[in-house]
Amino acid sequence: MNKALVVILITVALDSVGIGLIIPIIPDLLRELTGGTNVANRFGVFIAVYALMQFFFSPILGALSDRFGRRPVLLISLAGAAVDYVVMAFAPTLSVLYAGRVVSGITGANMAVATAYVADISAEDERAKRYGYMNACFGIGFVAGPLLGGLIGSLSLRYPFLLAAVLNGLNFLLGCFVLPESHKAGAKRIELKSLNPFASLHLAWGLKSLLPLLTIYVIMNMVGQVPSTLWVIYGEDKFGWDTRTVGLSLAMYGVLHALAQAFLTGPVTARLGERRSLVLGIVTDGLCFVMLALATRSWMVFAIIVPLCAGGIALPALQSLLSKQVGEGQQGELQGTLVSLMSLTSVVGPLAVTSVYSASAATWSGAVWVAGAALYLFCIPVLRHGLQGGGGRPEFSGGVDGLGADL
Repeated sequence: MNKALVVILITVALDSVGIGLIIPIIPDLLRELTGGTNVANRFGVFIAVYALMQFFFSPILGALSDRFGRRPVLLISLAGAAVDYVVMAFAPTLSVLYAGRVVSGITGANMAVATAYVADISAEDERAKRYGYMNACFGIGFVAGPLLGGLIGSLSLRYPFLLAAVLNGLNFLLGCFVLPESHKAGAKRIELKSLNPFASLHLAWGLKSLLPLLTIYVIMNMVGQVPSTLWVIYGEDKFGWDTRTVGLSLAMYGVLHALAQAFLTGPVTARLGERRSLVLGIVTDGLCFVMLALATRSWMVFAIIVPLCAGGIALPALQSLLSKQVGEGQQGELQGTLVSLMSLTSVVGPLAVTSVYSASAATWSGAVWVAGAALYLFCIPVLRHGLQGGGGRPEFSGGVDGLGADL
C-alpha cells in the first residue's frame, strides 16, 4: 500500500479516536461545571456548535489547502486541536468549554482536507476503494474512542481531553516528519464563492426530481439525531449508566453498525432491491425507537442495539436511489449536497432533540424516542405522492409507485 496513504489513514484514525474520546464524559462534565442535573439542553448546544463550525469551515479549509497545499493546513489544524484539547481539559467554566468546542469544530473540519489528500494520491479507479479505507479508519476510531473515553473518564473527567491532546500531538509529529505534500500550491487567488457552505445545496433546487428523496434523507438524518445526541444522557438518566457502561454501549453499537453496513446491506439490497430495503430499514429503525422508549432495564437496550444497527441499511439504500437520479457528471455535486444537508441536520437536530427531552423527561423520558419514530410517518406521503411524475433518470422511472405501495 502507498506509504502516503498509510500515513493519512493513521492520521484519520487517530483524529477520530480523539473526537470519540470525550463523548462519554461530557454530560458529567457539564453537571460539574454548572452544578445542575438537567444538562440536556446544554449538551445539545455542545453537539450542535461542533457541527455548525464544521459546516462553515470545511469549504474554507478545503479552499486553503487548494491554495497553500494539504500538508500545512493539516498540520495547523492538528496543532490547534492539540492545544484546544488541553484548554478544554482544564476549562474552569462552561463558557471556556464551549469556546474550546468552537475551536475543535473548526479544526475538525480538516476531514475535508484529508479527503482531498486521498484524491490527490489516488488514480480515479482507486478512489472509491481508498475512500472506503478512510471511512473504515474513521469508524474504527469512533469505536475505540468512546470505549477508551469511558474507561479513562471513570478515573477523571479531564483525562480523556488530555489523551485526545496527546493523540493530536502525535498526529502533528507524524505529519511533520512522515507525511509528504500531495498537492502543489496553486497560484490562483481563493474565490469567495468557494468559501460558501451553502453552494453545494444548489443541486437540490436545480433538479426537482431529487427533492422528495432529499426530503426523506433529511427526515432520516433528523431521526438519527435522537440516538446520536441522547444516547449518553438517556442511559445515565434512566438506567444509571456510568462512563464505562456508556463507552461499552457506544463501542458495541459502532462494531455492530460497521458489521451491518459491511455484510448485511449488500445481500439485503440484492435480494429485496433498494426500495424495499429502504422501507425495511425505516420500519426496523422506527420499531427499535419505540422499544427503546419502553425499555426498563439496561440489558434490554443492549439487546435492541442489534436490530437498531440492522435498520442502518435504509441510508445506503436511499443513497443508491439518489445516485440514480443524476448523471455521472453530477455524482460529486450530489455527494456534496448530501454532506451539507447532513451537517445542517447535525446543527438543528441536537437542539430540537434536547429541547423535546428536557420538556418531556419529567413526565416520560421515552417520549423523545417515540417522537423520533413518528417523524418517519412523514416519509409515507412523500413517497406516495411527492415523487409521482418527478421524472428522473431511466433507471429509476416507475419506481415510486412500488415504494409507495411498500409503505
